[in-house]
Amino acid sequence: MATHDGSARRLIVNADDFGRTASINTAVIQAHQDGILTTASLMVNEPACAEAVQLARAHPRLGVGLHLALLCGRAGLPHEQIPGLADAQGRFTDSPAGAGFRYFFLPGLRSQLRAEIRHQLEAFRATGLVLDHVNGHLHLHLHPTVLGILLELATEFDIRRVRLTRDPLRLNLSLARGYLGYRLSHALIFGLLSRRARSRFDRLNLRYPARVFGLLQNARVTEDYILKLLPALPAGDSELYSHPSLDEFRAEYEALISPRVRQLAAAQGLNLIRYQDL
Repeated sequence: MATHDGSARRLIVNADDFGRTASINTAVIQAHQDGILTTASLMVNEPACAEAVQLARAHPRLGVGLHLALLCGRAGLPHEQIPGLADAQGRFTDSPAGAGFRYFFLPGLRSQLRAEIRHQLEAFRATGLVLDHVNGHLHLHLHPTVLGILLELATEFDIRRVRLTRDPLRLNLSLARGYLGYRLSHALIFGLLSRRARSRFDRLNLRYPARVFGLLQNARVTEDYILKLLPALPAGDSELYSHPSLDEFRAEYEALISPRVRQLAAAQGLNLIRYQDL
């Protein structure tokens, strides 16, 4: 269920792709220590995962959740167990549309999806970290087939907080320019997926922020965008997510540690929280 509908404004600031590379790991920890970052989403199948877990243990105020990955990355199970999901090198497809159609229209893949989702949940549990939240790489956790499996496993793995990816289009249009086709299409697609998922989350009493910012920016969560967003944040609970790194998305890292951003967040009286604080 959505939470905190009063006049106070609370903001989760999340980093996706924690554990994918050492560059991302360093950016996440520095943005948490020196900036406004409060949570990160861990990719348990990626090569820098072990380092990310060590860093998270050393920084217990950082909320860490599972970034469920079923495309554009490495599978946790061997190819022989999930031949319909991963290639011989153990990699998922890089095509979001292709994965979405196959996972929906090929019911024979359901058992393989369930096995891989379970594997990733078990891998996160093995870290010993508190499960702050669950979301999906490219938001595939909202895919109808994936969502159904994930919710079937929610009680077993103590999933209590999830991302409901809905970025308010009208507000985004007032804050940013360009890439209109991308922004309109993603607002429509994830608006429909979130509407369906919300009722299921509510039936299970799962907690989620009322709105999520970052989707319509697509790796353009810059200092300028955040400085415009913070004063415009609606009352209640929101999430802002980005992909900070020291190389590929350095502008997003620099935005999170910007003194101007930190000063504005304080001046606005924003309460920076984790998912587990919902």
